[in-house]
Amino acid sequence: MAVFPVVSRLTWRTKYLLLLVLCACVIVWIVSISDSHVKTREQVLTATKARLEKQQDEVDKERGVKDLCPEKSPLLRGSVSLTFEPSLTLGQVGAENRDVVGGQYEPSKCTARQNVAILIPHRNREKHLLYLLHHLHPFLQRQQLHYAIYIIHQAGDAMFNRAKLLNIGYLEALKDFNWDCFIFHDVDLVPENDHNLYMCEAQPKHLVVGRNSTGYKLRYKGYFGGVTAMSKEQFAKVNGFPNTYWGWGGEDDDLRIRVQLQGMKIVRPPAIIARYTMVFHQRDNGNEVNRSRMRLLGQTPQTWRKDGLNSCSYKTLSVERPALYINITVDIGIPPAMP
Repeated sequence: MAVFPVVSRLTWRTKYLLLLVLCACVIVWIVSISDSHVKTREQVLTATKARLEKQQDEVDKERGVKDLCPEKSPLLRGSVSLTFEPSLTLGQVGAENRDVVGGQYEPSKCTARQNVAILIPHRNREKHLLYLLHHLHPFLQRQQLHYAIYIIHQAGDAMFNRAKLLNIGYLEALKDFNWDCFIFHDVDLVPENDHNLYMCEAQPKHLVVGRNSTGYKLRYKGYFGGVTAMSKEQFAKVNGFPNTYWGWGGEDDDLRIRVQLQGMKIVRPPAIIARYTMVFHQRDNGNEVNRSRMRLLGQTPQTWRKDGLNSCSYKTLSVERPALYINITVDIGIPPAMP
């Protein structure tokens, strides 16, 4: 009689242990299926991502999305020989630059690192402009820039105002495109070395360290004229050029003072590459020496906030887009009566 309860208890314990073993097996099986499912899901996600990336690459290729151009263009030649043939025509320059459309150019095989607007104040200098376009277009293309050349033409015969024309060029160019960099360029200066990059840097840049007419030396300490490069933000920060300099001289020094007042520093490329040929010319009628320039320079610390981009008034007479440049003709008014 005493044996049956013991057997009964052992059987119950055995059944209980078997049940635990069975539950453990079920749990292991579920976990293994779950792990397998997770791995499968990860594999599917990885394959899907790769497929989408491939599809995006194909779309980018169809849309012409390109890699950034190299930091140093492989097209640069260094110092080049400049020619100024009297028989040169605008048609010849256009034929040599068929990739320039409406004054703009963009590299075909890569994406330019900067978008650059070249601003050239102009009046009665057609031959100088022709020579500059002849050399400047291939020069900029070898630097693999996205660029546009803007000619800001002063209408009428009032005293010339280079600084105001450059302010207008900046304001008008930004209506076309959100340019990164602005090159303020005299029409009679032609760069000799394409390692002199027409790109903006962290500080305002002066590009004319030397020219043939000065023995390739800096005209004077602090000179900031001829050709300068400033980013959109830098130029806005100094409120642009003054509008009050009528005639020749002073506006570049005013801009230098504005840069210094903002705690910025002017940088220059090495003298060996920052070389220009100045095409000789007589001083223009209507661009006589500004006799008020020294007085105006003395007032710059007090006037720069209210005389500049924020006070530049003008009337746009026409905007033309031939092949090689954008021509903006403006009425800038007349100078005030001399004190």
